[in-house]
Amino acid sequence: MGHFKPIKKATGSIATIGALCKTLSISVDELNQALDMPIQDRYSPPKKELFKSDGTPRVAYKPHHQIRKIQRRINKRILGQEGYIDWPDHIYGSVPNKKLPGGGEVVKDYIACARQHCMAKSLLKMDVKDFFDNIHIDLVFSIFNKFLCFSDDVSRALANITCRGEFVVQGGLTSSYLACLCLFEVEGELVSRLRSKGLIYTRLIDDITVSSKRSGYDFAFARQIIEDMLFSKDLPVNLNKTAVYYHSSAPLMVHGLRISFVELRLPASEVGKIRAAVKDIELLATDHLYRITHAYRHDFNRVMGRVNKLKRMKHKQHENLKNRMLNNYPLPAFKDILRARLAVNKVEVDYPEKKGTYWYKKRFYRAHERLNLLKISFPDVTTELREKLRGLRPTHD
Repeated sequence: MGHFKPIKKATGSIATIGALCKTLSISVDELNQALDMPIQDRYSPPKKELFKSDGTPRVAYKPHHQIRKIQRRINKRILGQEGYIDWPDHIYGSVPNKKLPGGGEVVKDYIACARQHCMAKSLLKMDVKDFFDNIHIDLVFSIFNKFLCFSDDVSRALANITCRGEFVVQGGLTSSYLACLCLFEVEGELVSRLRSKGLIYTRLIDDITVSSKRSGYDFAFARQIIEDMLFSKDLPVNLNKTAVYYHSSAPLMVHGLRISFVELRLPASEVGKIRAAVKDIELLATDHLYRITHAYRHDFNRVMGRVNKLKRMKHKQHENLKNRMLNNYPLPAFKDILRARLAVNKVEVDYPEKKGTYWYKKRFYRAHERLNLLKISFPDVTTELREKLRGLRPTHD
């Protein structure tokens, strides 16, 4: 049995702004420049309008590069650093997988979340309305101050740098971690109360699911105490996404997966769509000229991602479909050799001064991806360029 509350595993605290800057490997001037930046300059609105699954607009802002740099380091060195926080069993989504003492790990993605509800006969689904937009800066301050035990000055600076004005921002690099932690004071007790009634509770960022192995279970109590918990933190419930489901009326689904079995299953229609997508790739691959294009690579990678989902589901068709895909791997063109050489040369030039930056790391791994494409048709060139990259690995950002 796991624990119900997040636990700070790291010892000590960050007591001063100087210590914070040392932790994040930035200067005090860099931090002050970011804190003094006007709110309207910190985040740019999306270039195109995005929509949620229910058709409502989704506004995901893009952080300024200075804000992005600091938020990324807050994630890597505090919120998402391995061993810094021990995340409870009911939290899934944008949190690190949990390493096990004897090797292996506990995966924390949506598939693992849905798996907790296997064999359920009754489901309650709830959703926090406009979750990020309702996480107030005071709540963020309390995460850094009360949970992580940082000083008031440090907590204020971190809350300022991770919010857009008074609230957490959709698109901020730290936002998902803060969303997972914002109920740290109250959620554990709720989970314990629900477990005592034989109920399983999970939260995938803002999607709350409660399940029972009993048919026709009355979730009135569970719904009430969840609403009370959310309201205590000024988080509104999305009534349009609150519903109860029973296995007798339709197949029970959690995060798009069927959970009425010992193991998760994809909907039969989804498996059929994946088979059809693989067949489409096979047909496209018969055109050799198209098989060397960027468009084909994009199609191939998208379908391969769907095929790999079958592996997580332990689906019997995974191996067959994977092999069919690998038989139609994208082929490089001669111009890809030039692109790969340019990418490696760029990495080589940037290494002395930029090896510790985020963008260098992206270019380094992008160069490796180009070589993965070349190795099928141009193994000698691939070996030569890999040797160059061997001594150019990025340092920690």
